[in-house]
Amino acid sequence: MLVRIVRMTFQEGNLPAFQKIFDGSKQKIRGFPGNHHLELLRDPDHPNVRITYSLWESADALEAYRQSELFRTTWAATKVLFAERTVAFSGEKMEDV
Repeated sequence: MLVRIVRMTFQEGNLPAFQKIFDGSKQKIRGFPGNHHLELLRDPDHPNVRITYSLWESADALEAYRQSELFRTTWAATKVLFAERTVAFSGEKMEDV
């Protein structure tokens, strides 16, 4: 299982636009082959920061999503709202405790 975390900092006033994009795409992302989980988190110390936490069957499944039209259109609409470059990383799940 691959864990993907993406930290996004939005320009002042752009959170409603992002939420609309997320609301319109979250079920499609969750239903994408190989996706097992999707969460949207808020940074309690930085109000313009949102974090996605997702679980993927494999790196190949995540890459298939990243090459999809769904990702391309969603990301194109989202990235223009950023105040800073995103921070994204993946990790292979080793244990649940």
